[in-house]
Amino acid sequence: MAAHPDPKTFLDAWHPIVAGPDLVALPGVLSPRVSMGAPPYWQKIEGRYVVAHLLGVIVTTIEDFRYHREWIDGAELALEFTGHVGSLDLQGIDLITLNADNQIANLDVLIRPMNAVAKLQEIVAPRMMEFLKQRAG
Repeated sequence: MAAHPDPKTFLDAWHPIVAGPDLVALPGVLSPRVSMGAPPYWQKIEGRYVVAHLLGVIVTTIEDFRYHREWIDGAELALEFTGHVGSLDLQGIDLITLNADNQIANLDVLIRPMNAVAKLQEIVAPRMMEFLKQRAG
C-alpha cells in the first residue's frame, strides 16, 4: 500500500493500458469505489467494474486515441487527448484524482466538439445499456 499517490508510477501503468487497450489490466488501476463523469451525462457512474467497462467501450470506440500533454498537481492530473469517432475529430481532457494506492478515485472526461460527443454517445450508450441489463439480470 502506497503512503501517497505517485503520479509518475500511475502514468507509467496507465498509458500502456489505454494504448493497448489492455482491458484486463484496466480494473487494477481503478479504486473499488471509483466514480466517473462522462459526457453528456451529469450523474456519475460508480464502481470499479462498471467504470472499467465504460472506459473499455470508450477506448475501443475512439480511434487514434493519443495523449498530448499532462498537468500534475499532487494527486490531481489533467491529460489532454485527441482521437476521432468515424470521420469526426475530437479533443478532450481526462481529469484524474488518485487515491493513496495509486488508483483512480475519480475521473471526469471532458470532450468537444458536440457532434463528436453525440456520435460517441450513439455508439457507447447501447453497449453500456446492454452491459447494465446483464449485470442486473
